[in-house]
Amino acid sequence: MDDTNRPVPRSRGIYLLPNLLTTGGMFSGFYAILAAADHHFENACIAVFIAAMFDGIDGRIARLTGTSTEFGVQYDSLADLVSFGMAPALVMYHWALSMLKHDSIAIGKAGWAAAFLYAACAALRLARFNTQVGVVDKRWFIGLSSPAAAAVMMSFVWTMEEWGRYTGEQLRYVALVLTVCSGLLMVSRFRYTSFKGGRADPSPPSERVPFLLLLVVVLVIVTIFIYPARLLLTICGLYALSGPGMWVWQKLRRSRGSEQGAP
Repeated sequence: MDDTNRPVPRSRGIYLLPNLLTTGGMFSGFYAILAAADHHFENACIAVFIAAMFDGIDGRIARLTGTSTEFGVQYDSLADLVSFGMAPALVMYHWALSMLKHDSIAIGKAGWAAAFLYAACAALRLARFNTQVGVVDKRWFIGLSSPAAAAVMMSFVWTMEEWGRYTGEQLRYVALVLTVCSGLLMVSRFRYTSFKGGRADPSPPSERVPFLLLLVVVLVIVTIFIYPARLLLTICGLYALSGPGMWVWQKLRRSRGSEQGAP
């Protein structure tokens, strides 16, 4: 039998690259946990953001190289649970929530319960996302994504550590509310834009972008290098609030429309 027409099998070595990137993200989350236990909170926060960078790259590399597999999808979800579920919860616990035990035993239990709630919500969010792939509109996330929730948590800790005016013990109740709200936003039904470029109309997208937009992007990048923690907190905070804000806006528009349409 002639073997010249047989397709050349794809080398399995290429599958190593996206999984290595996923492992790098999980290692960053693991390092964040260790750094927080040693009270190196700024390093811990930076490590979580590095994990987010790995998480944004590995899937794209897998799609570009044609190496997307079910194993990679499940491995990525497990890595995300470490980097964006366990790591932010434990960083926040070591930074502020553990200090609640000095107020009373019951309030101290609320601290670790809030940290567990966040980690559990991250797991539920990831599980729901995996079951909704190919079902929901790609333009939207249902609930705050786990990397975005982790970014809100870590940018807050990073900003406070960099500012140096308030400690985690002084902000322990603020941290408690932030942890609970971030966790609940992940399992909420609020819609968040996914920035995946989905379009409602079939018309081809324009290849040109306004010059002003490019200027804004450059200014944002420069500002991130100068004030990384504060700008990330501002961006992530506004994004987290965009879901509830959009929901309120839609409710108000519907109520006004029903009032105008009433006889």
